Amino acid sequence: MWVIKYGGNAMKDPALRRAVAQEIAALRGSGPVVVVHGGGPAIERALAERGIASEFRRGLRVTSEAAMEVIEPVLTALSKELAQEVGGAIGLTGRDCQLLRAKELGDGFGRVGRIVGVNRELLLGLAVQLGITPVVACLACDASGRMLNVNADWVAGHIAGVLGADLLFLTDVSGVRQNPSDPNSLLSTLSAEVAREGLGNWIAGGMVPKVEAALHALECGACSATIASGMEAGIIARATAGQAGTRLQPELRAG
Repeated sequence: MWVIKYGGNAMKDPALRRAVAQEIAALRGSGPVVVVHGGGPAIERALAERGIASEFRRGLRVTSEAAMEVIEPVLTALSKELAQEVGGAIGLTGRDCQLLRAKELGDGFGRVGRIVGVNRELLLGLAVQLGITPVVACLACDASGRMLNVNADWVAGHIAGVLGADLLFLTDVSGVRQNPSDPNSLLSTLSAEVAREGLGNWIAGGMVPKVEAALHALECGACSATIASGMEAGIIARATAGQAGTRLQPELRAG
């Protein structure tokens, strides 16, 4: 089973997005698929049209009440559009059968949450029993039913963990490089132990949150986590076959 995290930056080109959607549909031939998506560029445009400034702290979007009124409909519509492009899919948010549950992060982030629960039975019922691909927007409900904006990478990791699935991050980079300035130093595999040692050392800059999200997925129970570029057609077949991107594997445990 695969969980595909489709990053907002990788979704900018409509033609490429349709091509990737068809690749997701084709992947169902090898087993159930769940898609988790972001929507940063679409959110930026919608907020700018309303005159709402964007603020980020520690890589997270500070989400005011006014911003949330914009973000929820944008991500909800995006999940429906992507599901339509994939075909045999359904767009969902945390409002649907409490699919995603979260607690408010606090610390001045506003309506931003951290995932505390996933409706595993709903995802398995759709993806495994019915063969329908869930396309999940990164919106979760708190205990009172309020919607919270949550990081899509961490949602994907949590979902992959509870499903015991393999996870593919489709981003705007080709994978993890041993030497960030050398495109020929791309690593095809990387153990969780080596990845942790590399953080803050040779893994730096924008790759840090991607590797941290992959490690989070493994800690949650994902079988593997692959970081690959979603900016090129044909990437899903190659990445899921281990022929593109960087695949992070959990440590081997004794016994």
